[in-house]
Amino acid sequence: MGSGSALPTKNNFHASQVFELRGRRYMIDCGEGAQIKLNQYKVNLSRLDNIFISHLHSDHCIGLMGLISTLAMLGRKTDLNIYAYKDLKEIISPMLKYFSDDDSFNVVFHDINPNQKAVIYEDKGLKVSTIPLKHRVPTCGFLFEEQQGERHLIKSMIEAFDIPIKDLKAIKQGADSVDKEGFIVPNERLTTPADPIRKYAYISDTLYTEKIINQIAEADILFHESTFVDDDRQRAKETLHTTALQAAQIARKANVKQLILGHFSARYRDKKPFLKEAKSIFENTILAEDGLQLEF
Repeated sequence: MGSGSALPTKNNFHASQVFELRGRRYMIDCGEGAQIKLNQYKVNLSRLDNIFISHLHSDHCIGLMGLISTLAMLGRKTDLNIYAYKDLKEIISPMLKYFSDDDSFNVVFHDINPNQKAVIYEDKGLKVSTIPLKHRVPTCGFLFEEQQGERHLIKSMIEAFDIPIKDLKAIKQGADSVDKEGFIVPNERLTTPADPIRKYAYISDTLYTEKIINQIAEADILFHESTFVDDDRQRAKETLHTTALQAAQIARKANVKQLILGHFSARYRDKKPFLKEAKSIFENTILAEDGLQLEF
């Protein structure tokens, strides 16, 4: 929804993304103009129930009130869950009283501690954890991990051993088959391994830190902020941000499959230098842009 940083531009709105898994949608940050982009890219809001806010700088959360107001006008009935540092509730609650006079749905705030690694959300398909970062205010990234699926039945073997239907669920979950006479068929003969879980790591505003590497290791896709190019490394350090080169170093050390650079400072009209310096270290790198869609 947005690939820019503090100062939005015509081509790079404030930070916001939508992650989708099995028809359910999860928003990551909600900067100014996010709802405009949601409409422009035809993102169905009916299945958007959870929003994760990395930190309380305006370019990551100022669009929340507008989005909530729009959802009310659209007749939303189900709860909207917002996961963020505790102060967000104090900021948003007074505005809800003034700018959203429709109480047809509840806005439920879930306090998170950005300084701790913790699972903050879990359902049958997905687990979301916080990734502590180093910025001027309490900030974290998020790791989206698909829940481990069941093993796959080998139909010919199930039929050959005449396995009853009532036993199939347990077998898919890893159990052996045991018949009335006590004959055991090992699970490995009846199934093949479950599909590998998919991981998406979102690293928001942060000073370069290698403490995140173990947590994001082997991610399918890593989004890492790269507000500056490396010629401005000192400016990045002063403002507690990361350069494109540093983001690539993290990607290489974490052995991720793909790196997306984003959160570009408005001072750069040409984004090619970001890509060039990152690719010098980590080849499988692309640039974020508003409207970009990727499939795992």
